[in-house]
Amino acid sequence: MLTPDNARVMFVEDDEQLRLAMVQTLELAGLDVLPFDRAAPALARLSPDFPGVIVSDIRMPGMDGLELLARVQATDSDIPVILVTGHGDVPMAVSALHDGAFDFLAKPFAADRLLVAIRRALDRRALVMENRRLRAAAAATAQEQSPLIGESPPMVRLRATIDQLAETDVDILVEGETGTGKELVARLLHRRGRRRGRPFVAVNCAALTEGIAEMELFGHAADSVPHTRLSRVGRIASSSGGTLLLDEIDSMPLAMQARLLRVLEEREVQPIGAEYPESVDLRIIATAKADVATAVAEGRFRADLYYRLAAMRLRVPALRECGSDAFLLFAAFVEEAKQQLGVSEIALDPAVHARLASHDWPGNVRELKNFAFEVTAGRSFAELPEADGRLDLPTRLARFEESLIREALVRSDGRVSRALVQLGVPRKTLYDKIARLGIDLAEIKRSRR
Repeated sequence: MLTPDNARVMFVEDDEQLRLAMVQTLELAGLDVLPFDRAAPALARLSPDFPGVIVSDIRMPGMDGLELLARVQATDSDIPVILVTGHGDVPMAVSALHDGAFDFLAKPFAADRLLVAIRRALDRRALVMENRRLRAAAAATAQEQSPLIGESPPMVRLRATIDQLAETDVDILVEGETGTGKELVARLLHRRGRRRGRPFVAVNCAALTEGIAEMELFGHAADSVPHTRLSRVGRIASSSGGTLLLDEIDSMPLAMQARLLRVLEEREVQPIGAEYPESVDLRIIATAKADVATAVAEGRFRADLYYRLAAMRLRVPALRECGSDAFLLFAAFVEEAKQQLGVSEIALDPAVHARLASHDWPGNVRELKNFAFEVTAGRSFAELPEADGRLDLPTRLARFEESLIREALVRSDGRVSRALVQLGVPRKTLYDKIARLGIDLAEIKRSRR
């Protein structure tokens, strides 16, 4: 695991002869050595992104090795520190191991013994730095490419599943109610996968009538259809090498479903009037409403096509299943609306907050976004669609209380003691409410890992 970037050693030793000898030995072993005769100048050169390790004597003028260890840990507790000590200080060095030192060597020691300890420490440091790099890259990717906002367990699971499936090349059926963001999920699967630099072709199957579906999907050869002598590349062929999104596939005409099944099985497409089929390299992501199985039972969707797609299924949760995520989404949509509408600040009516807490959002995220834009545009709450007036005040308050409790538990990673501080209620009261609401603390903790 050693590389030129992480084979670096700070060697702190006030004994000049020992320091020069060890520096020479380490450099001959291929290590980049930074020698210091005092701890303070070594500490001045240290930063949290230091890729190497520190070897330091314990007894030195000024700052000793134990204080240096404490200062290094304050900078970055994952930087390995190897302590060098005389025989009389061995108990002190053992105690330092409990305080976070990586290893210690008692004088006199063999150079090979020091090299072994340094190489183990460098391997440990390299692993730490690589894990940090990967986490930073993942966080940057999520920040840049994941507009799936929410901290509820269903949304955390959805993001994790997308990350797992994105790098695979299997076809996927994305199911969910209208307005949940199925097309957005499909685009994220494409952006995060190995086909991210290739075409992403979206086809709205609900807009395809039987008269145009075949030409739109399969294309045609020259002189093969009326009113044109030109050939046309179909949407399937144009997505070769990339991803084909078949949006609302449960609305596709039955005749086209049979031809599409052949494309999935053979990875070939034959344009109208063409003599031979063409090979295509594509990944198919299909979206469908949650009742697609019902469509199969009623004969409106081919069972063989459904089972071919349903080998890998991904369900997008409805907004009502995501607890207080509605508040987070609403805040994000308000910021988006403010930028688009040129609004600097808005005052939220208490009734808006009550609606967020009590409404079921049958139109899901799409309905919530429209609501946020209407509020930002300055429409009074009385002008907005009805605020779920069917619910009485106790029910609205109960829902609002539940959303606050769930939100506090999610922010606290499922730890009741932390949520108590946020909510300001007695421990027994909170536990009673958690039991009454059926909140699964273990599930919240698993989703936050």
